[in-house]
Amino acid sequence: MEPEELIQIAREVKDNAYQPYSEYAVGATLLTEDGTVFKGVNIENITYDMCSHAERTAVKSAIANGKRSFKCLAISTEAEDGAPPCGTCRQYLAEFCEDSFTIYSDTGDESYEKYTLGEIFPHAFRPQNVEEATE
Repeated sequence: MEPEELIQIAREVKDNAYQPYSEYAVGATLLTEDGTVFKGVNIENITYDMCSHAERTAVKSAIANGKRSFKCLAISTEAEDGAPPCGTCRQYLAEFCEDSFTIYSDTGDESYEKYTLGEIFPHAFRPQNVEEATE
């Protein structure tokens, strides 16, 4: 699936976001290695600390459906020039994805920014860091 298709799906699903407090809708499309697409949106809660970002919603959906190998992620936000995942979402992605994992950020003008997880989150703390420390 092409990045443009993934971004279009993220744009469409963004309309389903529940964001009454921030009024900042985010849609995400996660593509697994086997070609399955999972969608996510941000879901807010009045307490804020219980909110779920679109990227994590998509990953949680994939995991709930037995998927653990991810190819790329596309994000569409309210920002006119696009926005990469927040730090918490980067850490969440690092739990399951390698540095080469690709992220596409919709810039709203029929183009997109392309990042790898390693570029936007170098030296991520990963499960193997804990394994190494306990050996």
